[in-house]
Formats: sequence, C-alpha cells, structure tokens
Amino acid sequence: MNLWLIPLVPFFAAVFPPLTIRSGRNVCAVVTGLATLLALALLLSHAPGVYRGEIVQARLDWLPQLGLSFSFFIDGLGLFFATMILGIGLLVIVYARYYLSRNDPMGRFYAYLLLFQGAMVGVVVSDNILLLLVFWELTSLTSFLLIGYWRHLPEARQGARMALVVTGGGGLLLIAGMLMLGNIAGSYDLSVILQRGDLIKASPLYLPMLLLILGGAFTKSAQFPFHFWLPHAMAAPTPVSAYLHSATMVKAGVFLLARLWPVLAGTDAWFLIVAPVGLVTMLVAAWIAIFKDDLKGLLAFSTVSHLGLMTMLLGFGTPMAAVAAVFHILNHATFKAALFMGAGIVDHETGTRDIRRLGGLMTLMPITATLVLIASAAMAGIAPLNGFLSKEMMLEQALQTSYAGIPWLFPVMVGLATLFSVAYSVRLAVAVFFGPQRHDYPAHPHDPPAGMWLPVAVLVVLVVAIGLLPALIAGPIVARTAMAVIGGPLPSSYYLALWHGVTPALLVSIAALIAGTALFLAYRRVEAFRLSLPRPDAKTLFDRVIRRLVAGASWSIARSHTGSLQLYFVVILAAVLVLAAGGFWSASHGSGARATLPMSLPAVVAWFALVGASLVAALRHHDRVFALILTSVVGLVVSLAFLQFSAPDLALTQISVDVVTTVLLLLALNLLPKTTPKQSSLALRWRDAGIATVAGLGAAGLVYAVMTRGFETISTYHLEQSKPGGGGTNVVNVILVDFRGFDTFGEIIVLGIAALAIFALLDHPFGRPAARRLASIRFAEEARDAHPLMLVVATRALLPLALTVGVYIFLRGHNLPGGGFIAGLVVAMALIMQYMASGYVWANARARLDSQAMIGAGIVIAGLTGIGSFVFGRPFLTSSFGYFSLPFVGTFELATAMAFDLGVFLAVVGAVLLSLSQISRVQQRAERSPATDHPMDIVIEADTAVAKEV
Repeated sequence: MNLWLIPLVPFFAAVFPPLTIRSGRNVCAVVTGLATLLALALLLSHAPGVYRGEIVQARLDWLPQLGLSFSFFIDGLGLFFATMILGIGLLVIVYARYYLSRNDPMGRFYAYLLLFQGAMVGVVVSDNILLLLVFWELTSLTSFLLIGYWRHLPEARQGARMALVVTGGGGLLLIAGMLMLGNIAGSYDLSVILQRGDLIKASPLYLPMLLLILGGAFTKSAQFPFHFWLPHAMAAPTPVSAYLHSATMVKAGVFLLARLWPVLAGTDAWFLIVAPVGLVTMLVAAWIAIFKDDLKGLLAFSTVSHLGLMTMLLGFGTPMAAVAAVFHILNHATFKAALFMGAGIVDHETGTRDIRRLGGLMTLMPITATLVLIASAAMAGIAPLNGFLSKEMMLEQALQTSYAGIPWLFPVMVGLATLFSVAYSVRLAVAVFFGPQRHDYPAHPHDPPAGMWLPVAVLVVLVVAIGLLPALIAGPIVARTAMAVIGGPLPSSYYLALWHGVTPALLVSIAALIAGTALFLAYRRVEAFRLSLPRPDAKTLFDRVIRRLVAGASWSIARSHTGSLQLYFVVILAAVLVLAAGGFWSASHGSGARATLPMSLPAVVAWFALVGASLVAALRHHDRVFALILTSVVGLVVSLAFLQFSAPDLALTQISVDVVTTVLLLLALNLLPKTTPKQSSLALRWRDAGIATVAGLGAAGLVYAVMTRGFETISTYHLEQSKPGGGGTNVVNVILVDFRGFDTFGEIIVLGIAALAIFALLDHPFGRPAARRLASIRFAEEARDAHPLMLVVATRALLPLALTVGVYIFLRGHNLPGGGFIAGLVVAMALIMQYMASGYVWANARARLDSQAMIGAGIVIAGLTGIGSFVFGRPFLTSSFGYFSLPFVGTFELATAMAFDLGVFLAVVGAVLLSLSQISRVQQRAERSPATDHPMDIVIEADTAVAKEV
C-alpha cells in the first residue's frame, strides 16, 4: 500500500502550503519539507529489497479493458531516480525558504513544487505506460506553473509558454509512440514490455514507434533541435532552475531512454539516431555556453550539453556506455544543482548574475566561492571529483565508437565538446570569483545565511566523496541502477576507481583541460570570431513559427467557423453520408434471415403519429411553441415504443426527461419571440431537406438491416449476472450503477457542467439593459393571474405526494423500474411546479438547499462510492450487496450502488433546479411589474407569519 503513497503524498500535501503560509514562512517550509521527507522515507523503506534484487510492485486495476491500471514498480532505476527527485527536492525546499523574498507568495510556490514533484515521481515509478503518460503530461503542466511563477515578468510568461508548447507537443508524439509500443508488446505494463525486447525490435512498426518515442524524449530533455526552450526557462526563480535542470524535468527524457533501453536499444536505427543527436546537442550547447554572460544562461546551456552527453552514451547501445550514462546522471545532478543554487546565491547577494559585472567575490563571499569552485571543477571534469570519473568513462566509450565507417568522428567531436566544457567552467569560476574587487556591485556582496549555503554544501560533499571513494559511495547505486537499465548483469570490465592508469581517455582529458584553459585565456579573440559567424537565433525562429501557425489557425477558423449551426450540421451529415456510402458500396449485400414481426394497429397509429409530428415540426419549426409541442409528441411515442418492447425503465426516463425539458423550454421561450427569423433561402432549405431525407433513409435502412440479421448480444450476460453480480433484478439500473457505472459517473459530471454553464451564461449578461430588451419582446397582453389560486393549492398538495413517490421510485430502483435518475426527475418536477405556481421570489425564498452544492455533493458522493472499491482491492465503482434482517421489518437487501444512485439523484435535482432558478431570475428581471413575495395573486388578509408558514 505504501508504494502508492510515494507519488501521491506530494499531491495530497500540495494543499497545505497555501494554508500554512498564514502561520508564517517557516511553518510553510517545514510542512512542505516534511511531506517530501515522508515520501522519501516511504521510498527508502523499499531500498533493502531492491538492492537484494527484488522488484517491488503494487497494482490496482482501473480500466482493465483499456489496459489502464494504477500499477507502480520500483527497481534499481526507479529507486535511483525517485531518490534523486525527492532528495534534491528536499534541499531545494530548504534553499527556497531563504531565497524567496517576502513579496513572493511562498505558499503558491511550494504547492506548485509539490505537484511537480509528485508528477516526476509518478513518471519514474509507473509500471503502466498509460499511467506514465498521465504523469508525463502533468510534469509539463506543473513545470509551466513553476517557470511562470513570476507571472509579472514577460520573460517568465514567455519561457513558460515556450516550454509547454515544445514539451507538450513532444508529449503528443510520445502518446502515439507508447500506444504503439503497448500494442506491439501485447501489454501496457512496463514490467511485461521489458521482457519482450526481441518481439518489439522484430516488429515492422518498430521504426515509426521508435521515432515517436524519441520525439517525446528529445523535446523533454532539450535535445537538438529542441534545445532552445530550456535556457528561456531560466526566467523561473533559481530554486526552480536548480530542481528542474538537475534532477527532474529535463532528466525525464533521459530516464525514458534508460527505462526503454532493454527493448529499444541495440539496433542500427537506435544507434544512428540517438547517438548523433546526443553528440550534436553536447557540442553545440557547450559552444554556446562559453559566451553566455548570464550565470544561469551559462549553466542552462551547460545542462543541455550534459544532457546530450547522457543521450549519446545511451545511444551507443553498449552495456558499458549505459553504465557510464547512469554514473554521469548521478554526478551531474549533484554538481549542477549545487552550481544553480550557487548562482542564485550570487544573484541574491550581489543583485546581478551578469558575469561582466562580477569578479573578486572570493574574499567577499568565501563560503559560496569555495562551494561553487569545487562544483565548477567537477563540471569541468577535474580530478579527484566525481565529474572526472564519469567524464573518463564517457571518453573511453567514445574512443571505441565508429560511426558510418568513420572511426575518428565521435572521438574528435567528443574531445572538442569536452574542451568547450572546460572553457565555460573555467570562465564561470575565474570571471566571478577571482580578480580584483569591484566597487560597482548593485549590492554589497556577502555570504548568505546558512539556510542558503548548507544545501549547496551537502551536494558538494557528495561531489567530493564520490570522487574520492567511488566504489564505496556510488558503486552499489550505479551497479543496481545500471543492471535495471541493461536488463542483465554488468559487463565484466565494469569497476569504479579514481585512477585507471595512463589511458587514451586520460590523455584526451588532459589535452581538453589544457586547450579549454587556453580557449578561456583567448576569450576575446574567440568571441570576436564567433560574432563574425552567422548566428541563427532559436527564439526568433520559434516565435516566427508560432506566429505563422497562429495566422494559419486564424485563417482556417475564419473560414470554417462561420457561426452558422445550419452549415455545421450540413457538413457533419454530408461527411457521415459519404463515409456510410463508402462502407455500404464496399460490402456485400444480402437479405436478412430473421423474420419481421407482424404489425399491430396501435403500432401503426403510433408510427404515423411519430412520422407526422416529426414532419410537421420540421415544416413549422419557426413557430417555437408549436414545434416544442410536436417534439413532446415525438418523445411520448418513443416512450410508448420502449414500453412495447418491455423497457419500462427507459419509458419512465423518457417521459420524465420529456416533461422536465418541455417545462424548462417553455419558460425559456417565454423570454423569446414567438417565431424564429427565416435563416435561409428556398434553395438552401431544399438542400437541407434532401440531405436530411437521405440521412433518415440511410438510418432506417441500417436499423432494418441490423434487425433482420442474427447477431450476438451482450444482454444475455447482463441478464444472467444482474442478480448474482449486481444484487438487483432491474437489469437496466444494475447496468447504470454497476456494470457501466463509469459511464453514468461521467454523464452526471457532464450534466453538472451543463447546469453550471447555464448559470454562468445567464447570470451576468442579463442586467438592466438586457432586461429592458427582454421586456420589449414579451407579449403585449399577459395573463392577469400569473399565480392562480387553484394551481397554487394543487401544487402544495401534490408536493409531499410527489416527494414520497420520488423516494419510493429511488428505493425500488435496484429491483424494479426506477432509480436515482428517474427519482431525481420526479422530485425536480414537483419543485418546478412550486416555481411555476407561486413565482421565483416566493419559491426561492423558501429554498433550503443550494442547487450548486447539490450538484457538487452528488458528484462527490458518486466518486467516493467508486473510490471506496479501492479499499477492498476492487476496480473503481465495483459494487457490493448483502441481505440483512431486522425485527418487524424482515429480510431486506442493501447495496453500495444505492450510495452511487444517491449521487445521481442529487446531481439531477441540482442541475434542474439550477437551470430553473437562472431562467426564473432572468424572467423576473423582464417582468413589467415588480414581483411580490406572495404565493398567489389574491392576497389573503392574515397574520404574515402564518401566511408564510402556509
């Protein structure tokens, strides 16, 4: 059970920071940190089992027919990434407490951070790829909130939009690729997919599936040519940058490549695509980073370069290269998070992060300088730090790689990229902390409070410890993680040590250190050379593409969305007819073997009534009231047809819906002219009539073809399982609340949304000017008795009877015709009559229940009923039932589906009442005379209190 809590704890805890911030910034930070610490403790409780070679799994089916389940698993790779996400997240939470100013809404920041943290943990521990896709998209959405946290800054808003567009677009590619992967493997469970690598690689869909998955991974991890979004995400606060670009967001794409390495790597396509993309990203980003004057900009492009390094290693497709990638993921997370936090400290204390305005900070900020210098040395790959070890392993793998028959290509390009990384690391260290002190700092520099530099110190200690004692500190972690990536035992050549002897990789590393330092010393001449070269700006190109896409979309919308519902229906029906005609003519034809039923006189009469009412309604649709009456006739005939074919539930539902909608529409039509304006010419009406006739004949032919042929039906299963499986003899109701309860749950949500939409549409637009316009189109002469005595008395007498009938129908619904939906409509009709009889003012003043609250309560009750199944290890909305006995009552049945039906009942009543109240309020505003708080037009002289009680 606690395996599910690991990704869920941050989500649940996200509600607390906005609440606890009222108690102070320290309380808010502590609560946020405790939530992350709890998730980390739950995660580490599984570490002993994982390091014994076990795979910890938890599974709860949600929609098994679709292959979707809440299934999580933790192996070496999942444990490694989840620990990194939660561990560095804890340090970032501490750091952010001191970094954010009092003007920054800290509660909102921590809430966003926890939501993002939960999404990232969900990505790395998901066993179901559909669930992984859900968490993947959540990382894009929550990172959008984090990057745009300083919403008052235009660059923050643009950076957030850019990140969302690029990573969201890649997410769409990933969805398609993962669906193909699941279909090829025959399962959507990663634990199963990882065992079917040979099957996947042999599939003819392997290449398109691979390209789609790589598109999602490359956009997320900012691989060339999608690298441009990450530097613009630097507009976020530094804690966000440190978190997203060291351990989380951008590592998600690398994680995906590592997770799917056993089933996708090892082919020519994998090597020919992934390795060069990583190499180009590594080289281009390292070159750009040298010349960035913004500290965070330099670190951003260095992050892109190191992400390219990891991608390249995974692209090599060899086990030892995968080990090197895992080791560098660990090392990069430590020194890059430390560097980002260090850059934030410099910016926080000096008021700038422009390298040209810095220098000489070594004596002014000795603690910060020491920490950042060590982390910079690790980034440059200087011994004896951890960056040196993984860089040596990377160089060794590159020296052994030949691409397209060119053995020197990768060694030379990788050596050049390594040289560039030394250059930007040296520039970061020397230009900021060495040299003479300046007298024009925007603020007086000094070391920050311990709360800001301690998280950096923790990471720097790891940088040094891993470098000096790699086998002891990092050995077990790298081994277990790499085994999960490779899907088998480690290569025999694997071992971690600080000294490997004088090797070609060491010589290349030394040469890169010397050449990189020389490049820094010749910085001005090299920069002049760079400025002389053409430099296409990725942001400019991106903005140009977005502008053209927006212009194209606007052009398309202007020509396709004319606002004419008639045109939309014509296009939709014409398209359906074309597709149907194609299917009809491409199939074989033959008469059906099933005999037709004999016609009866009532059926013939009902059929003629149905056809006649439909035809007259189409011809007289301009007369709104008359068309509504004819529509009700059609509904009545349909309900009789349901009754004829032994479907009393459907007949009751049809009649109830018909009555409620007719009354509501009559109230709405009272605010509109009696007739609609003519909207089309005679030629267009003939066109529409022709399309409608063809569509009707096609539908009739399809129905006839289906009913005259034998077919297998699922109704037998429902009839057989209704009582033993759902505990009810009313098959229709059992289907609605049990077998297809998820459909019903979605329908009541849609019903509630529709009611809220009516509320929103009618709440504000109808002010005094609109009310005057409504009053001007009302009938010149209206009834003098808007609240007649007979109607008022009748509705009072009928209300308790109708409520009793509603309760009766609700309680009998599981075994006899009825249920929550029909009961809700019956009760709603009774309440509607009160509004119609005595008016909105009188009825609304006596309403004790909020219709919006009823909708919300109904959906919540239905949802909690479904979630309750999880407690017993059953799928969502699985119902249970039992029989109980009481004295004087006897034996009776209780089913959990009754609670779900109660939610349906409340949602239906609330939706109808909300629609009714809004229409009534609009009508009240259009009244020529002010409404009175009387139940009838004849005011009886009596005690006011007594009258109100009546």
